[in-house]
Amino acid sequence: MSDRPLLVVGNYNPYYGASGRSSNGPTLPDKSDEQIRSIVEKRLLRKLDLRVAFLVLVYIMNYMDRTNAAAARLRGFEEDLGMTGSQFNTLMSILYVGYFLTQVPSNMFLDRMKRPSLYLSSCMAIWGALTVFIGTYHTVLILRFFIGFVEAAFYPGAVFLLSRWYKRNELGLRTALLACGSSVSNAFSTLMASGILAGLDGTLGFTGWRWLFFVEGTLTIVIASSAIWILPDFPSTPSVWLSPDEQTLAKQRMEEEVAAASPQRDFLVFAEALMDWRVWWLGAALALMVASLSFGNFFPTLSATMGYNTTISLLLCAPPWILGTATSFIVARHSDATGDRFWHITGPLLVGIIGFMIAISTMNTAIRYLSLFFMTQAQVAFVISLTWAMNTLSQSQSKRAAAVALINSMGSIGNIGSSYFWPSSWGPSYVNSYLICILTSVMSIAMCWVFREHLSRCNEAAAAKERALGLPEGFRYLL
Repeated sequence: MSDRPLLVVGNYNPYYGASGRSSNGPTLPDKSDEQIRSIVEKRLLRKLDLRVAFLVLVYIMNYMDRTNAAAARLRGFEEDLGMTGSQFNTLMSILYVGYFLTQVPSNMFLDRMKRPSLYLSSCMAIWGALTVFIGTYHTVLILRFFIGFVEAAFYPGAVFLLSRWYKRNELGLRTALLACGSSVSNAFSTLMASGILAGLDGTLGFTGWRWLFFVEGTLTIVIASSAIWILPDFPSTPSVWLSPDEQTLAKQRMEEEVAAASPQRDFLVFAEALMDWRVWWLGAALALMVASLSFGNFFPTLSATMGYNTTISLLLCAPPWILGTATSFIVARHSDATGDRFWHITGPLLVGIIGFMIAISTMNTAIRYLSLFFMTQAQVAFVISLTWAMNTLSQSQSKRAAAVALINSMGSIGNIGSSYFWPSSWGPSYVNSYLICILTSVMSIAMCWVFREHLSRCNEAAAAKERALGLPEGFRYLL
């Protein structure tokens, strides 16, 4: 470990002064003093994890404002706005058009910022405000496009932010913690929606679905005002919540994790990401995977096919997502511990395929409800996939920011097209929809397998070169 100070502070810290070196700031202990480093590292990770927990809350609101139209659909949303044919599907799809357009420039901008907390919380307040003003069909169509435009800053930005604080073997669990916000949102938002739609319908002359948008949009704005002070910035940005030795270690950990790279212009970084075929391959695999997970955007509709009223249908949505959230932690933690990515992507997708096949085979209420529990297990595959992408493209922070946004942006294409996988005319069995989800899952697994074989050959070539030249073991791709 380098002995040079990474953070200059005014006060001498005897904790680091024990080495006897003269310095203007704290220096981290030598590698021989692993116990001291371990104490500081545990303290740093504990503080970081608390802020990641708040990041999850923000993502819950992000996903809730994205999918609340699906719950509103069960309480006259389509009828009141005079929607016919595939207009509701277009409403769901249009958000991801804006989402697709903004992710890459947003992440490249974020990489240059000193206060990402200010940027992300401002975007959150804007999409909350747009949610409140949803009205007529064409107004909803325009506002949902701009909601996607603003929301696009958050998830790829948050994932990139995590990659600037956590090491490769720590990232999977934290990314899972963040991504579980979508599952928690699916569970919590349906519970919240059932209460609002049933309890506030007709209050002050507004229908229940309008109150749903009012309440959730206002709650988003309130949380955004707190996010400015709680969300972390980058390790290089002075932080009052970190002590000097913790901030020094945070920067040191990232220097150990990624190779130093000379600053590049944004368009050069973007061009480098565009020229990397791995970015396109992973993006295409993720788009197929997202398409297979499109059932999540129509979950209340699938629950309603079992014949219960609106309130019970929404309440029934929660248990499958709660189980899916718990599974995400277990799978992500095991993926980090073993260093395996491919099988931890394939396994959940196969479980999801089983759920699709069960739903196709019967209209029995109990069995179809059981199929929903299997389907929600597939969501963790998305988490591991994005973590795998960050692990693979980890050598340059700027390229990683552009690549993660580009891959996630390509993934959102899956949402644009898959919104039309679930037309009302295919219900209540939705056999065709489930068959398409099975097909896209299998195609995604096949692409991930090809990518794993490529990385395996790269690792073998690196090992052979090191043996021939007598070099120590270097960087290896996670498989």
